Amino acid sequence: MAAPATSSIQMAAARPCMSSSDGAVMAGSTNLSVNSKTLSWTKLTSACHISSLPPLQRGSGFTSSRVKFNKVVTKATSESSEDPLVSGLPIDLKGKRAFVAGVADDNGFGWAIAKSLAAAGAEILVGTWVPALNIFETSLQRGKFDESRKLPDGSLMEITKIYPLDAVFDNPDDVPEDIKTNRRYAGSTNWTVREVAESVKRDFGSIDILVHSLANGPEVSKPLLETSRNGYLAALSASSYSYVSLLKHFLPFMNPGMSGGSSISLTHVASKRIIPGYGGGMNSAKAALESDTRVLAFEAGRKHKIRVNTISAGPLRSRAAKAIGFIDTMIEYSLANAPLQKELTADEVGNTAAFLASPLASAITGAVVFVDNGLNAMGVGVDSPIFKALNIPGNNH
Repeated sequence: MAAPATSSIQMAAARPCMSSSDGAVMAGSTNLSVNSKTLSWTKLTSACHISSLPPLQRGSGFTSSRVKFNKVVTKATSESSEDPLVSGLPIDLKGKRAFVAGVADDNGFGWAIAKSLAAAGAEILVGTWVPALNIFETSLQRGKFDESRKLPDGSLMEITKIYPLDAVFDNPDDVPEDIKTNRRYAGSTNWTVREVAESVKRDFGSIDILVHSLANGPEVSKPLLETSRNGYLAALSASSYSYVSLLKHFLPFMNPGMSGGSSISLTHVASKRIIPGYGGGMNSAKAALESDTRVLAFEAGRKHKIRVNTISAGPLRSRAAKAIGFIDTMIEYSLANAPLQKELTADEVGNTAAFLASPLASAITGAVVFVDNGLNAMGVGVDSPIFKALNIPGNNH
């Protein structure tokens, strides 16, 4: 999608839009132990049942054979669980269909969001940046992602269909000749935003949940004063306007109402705070995305009863985030200064998305939801020697 997602420090310097993120940096790593994942998802479902789904298919225009996976998918229900230890409010997305734009590997926020939605019962469709499509599908076919596809009940997340997508282009007329003839796009068709939306509508009729996990700034490593006009505009196009375009084209066939009709994007605290090294206009792109979230919440809410929210994620290790070059430093800074001294996981962002997409969040729209261990609330870095005399509690206490 012309824009990879970077979560937390979200961004990849390359034009591609690989994976989810954008919450601003780092699409989080999903290499967690099964136990920790299971614990973090305990409250996603109150009961589960298994049903079969057709094998994962490639988007329209593709000729490769279907990908065959274990045909089981976790479906959450609102019924009482047979396990007397499970209690509380369930996140029930059974019967809902989600389109997640920005999934190109298994360690980004987009992947984690897809997993949490699937664990809650939703059917999953994904949009993958065209040049990354073959590698992504091949990895799925060969079982490379099987461990990270595991859901709380032990079954594997199913992806009903993968669509090629480059969210930088709204329709075929927008695609320049050098992209049309690029060998990385050879063999792929119907991958502009309008075409993907038309394909999804033709294939499934409607969706309930739209997730935008895309971000890209070709000059992200440059200070703002050294960013070119083209680099600046490219960051806004791939990271901000792409969301407007996706919602515009998917909105007409999104199911409205309190139990459905939810759209979620990912942003970063750089929209409000100075983050040295997060340049190339990406701070402006995130600020635009948050402003657009409020306006879109009004317009989509009034016209179609669709809720629109964005998640501001903390630093998380991901392939896209590593392109910035200092994700490890950001994680160390967060560990030292955030109210909660622990490393953020992708699942925590995914679970928040599942909540926002569920009926439990039926009155939440136009919101920026921080999932960053509270780092956004800090006004100063308490690891500074200046605060040594205050004896501030830390992990060493």
